[in-house]
Amino acid sequence: MSQTSLRRRILQPRILYAAVAVACAALVGFGMYLQEVEHLEPCPLCILQRYAFVAVGLLALSAALLPRALGRFAAWFGIVAALSGAGVGAWHVWLQLHPPAVSACGPSLEYLVSNLPLGRALPRIFQGYGDCTAIDWSFLGLTIPGWSLLCLSTLAVFLGLAQRRA
Repeated sequence: MSQTSLRRRILQPRILYAAVAVACAALVGFGMYLQEVEHLEPCPLCILQRYAFVAVGLLALSAALLPRALGRFAAWFGIVAALSGAGVGAWHVWLQLHPPAVSACGPSLEYLVSNLPLGRALPRIFQGYGDCTAIDWSFLGLTIPGWSLLCLSTLAVFLGLAQRRA
């Protein structure tokens, strides 16, 4: 098999979708490792980014398994989820670089519970109580939200590349 043929085969949309799904599973697994083994408490913004990885992974897996037209549809939603999560990551990075006088990630949990229809389910969804401005871990100069922003943006690019090839 020639190198060009191998490259074309690797860049097939279903393979790219599956690779995105595997990458998302690995990244969520790493987040769980940091939480459970390294005892880094996630903040609400970290939880939102984790949900974005889960959504992107599930949509990418769906895109890999569904017929072509439905797969493309799922992949577009995956791109939206990745870019939404990247937006949360960008806001999180900004908060870390410019911490407010009173540390907060956004509206208080009390405000959210009293003003959103999810009511009592909300505290279970947002089980992160860490400080969004705290920098507890970094690698190669990037904090967790920085890596999240980079990874979610890259995943969106890969899903977009797969869309072009589909």
